[in-house]
Amino acid sequence: MDGVLLLDKPTGPTSHDVVARLRNVTGERSVGHTGTLDPLATGLLLIVFGSATRLSAHLTGGDKTYDAVVRLGFATDTDDALGQPLGSPASELPDDAAIAAAVDRFRGTFNQMPPAHSAKKVGGKKAYDMARADAPLTLASVAVTVNTLTYHGHEGDRVRLTVSASAGFYVRALARDLGEALGCGAHLAELRRTHSGTFDVAQATSLADAERLGKDLAGRLLSPAEALIELPAVTVTDLGLRRALHGNPLGPQHLATPWIPPGSASAGPQVRVLDESGRLIALAHSRGGALHPAVVLG
Repeated sequence: MDGVLLLDKPTGPTSHDVVARLRNVTGERSVGHTGTLDPLATGLLLIVFGSATRLSAHLTGGDKTYDAVVRLGFATDTDDALGQPLGSPASELPDDAAIAAAVDRFRGTFNQMPPAHSAKKVGGKKAYDMARADAPLTLASVAVTVNTLTYHGHEGDRVRLTVSASAGFYVRALARDLGEALGCGAHLAELRRTHSGTFDVAQATSLADAERLGKDLAGRLLSPAEALIELPAVTVTDLGLRRALHGNPLGPQHLATPWIPPGSASAGPQVRVLDESGRLIALAHSRGGALHPAVVLG
């Protein structure tokens, strides 16, 4: 099995749990995920099989879109509903105008402090492992970009938002910071990821269906070439195929399709290198008038 599965993760299992369950039902050992979802969260999780595991880093960098419910009134130690409350609940909650004004502060590019209970690494250790062990923990803020943030109103203490943001953005941190801005505390109550890069959860397979399909899940996978369809592509000749498989640079004479290198001296976008059947064999950097394979799938 080689390819990418668009999976609709249910609430409950971790991303690691999902991978283990799919390994079990498919019998495939080379399985991974991109763009971790917390146990509380549902929605789009990209699962990579076989040679596509080498593409993980190239599938995580796109913007993500989420539907979120933020509960006002108190913060928690994990910034979500699975954590322990910090302090007493607020006696009064802000009105609609105050919430809308606070939401306005979190659009554009700004520095965000990751949650203490997160997969961020500090000194080679994951932050959530250190937090659980009550070890000293110093996290650094990270520049993030919120492209769109829509406030859908609130019902009682529950605020509904849709956010589209850059990779590395934490909706849990947004909930925490929104509560601080409003002076009442808040945490993330519900989260669903609807888009990751060019992928849409509407095309995803449920975990229950994936487990039912077992080995037949191969029919639901996007090929590696399809998974990176937004990248330009070239097709290589037989000689070019041999060179690409050995990581050797490719010039125009090694290509079966025309390719015009970027005019600037700087490296151009990554390029999909395909064999004559359309199978992705490598990702290459455009540099110095040639294509230099950076990831070889074989």
